[in-house]
Amino acid sequence: MLGVAKKRFSERSLPGKAAAASLIASSLAVVVSAERDLQRRPESDVRGPKNLWRLVSLNAVGAGAYLRFGRRG
Repeated sequence: MLGVAKKRFSERSLPGKAAAASLIASSLAVVVSAERDLQRRPESDVRGPKNLWRLVSLNAVGAGAYLRFGRRG
């Protein structure tokens, strides 16, 4: 990012810390939810290979994609 100085977490304001913490927590919740669903769902109810979805679901964007498009039924 041009012209934007990076701040360490400890240098951020309290609202900035709260926003970052809530973003991290919600991202983690989406990833855990997708991984748990993949663990419990039979292979026949998943669109595509489960191992590929496991790899894709390691971040919140991929996990959201799995939860939206990767499940059948």
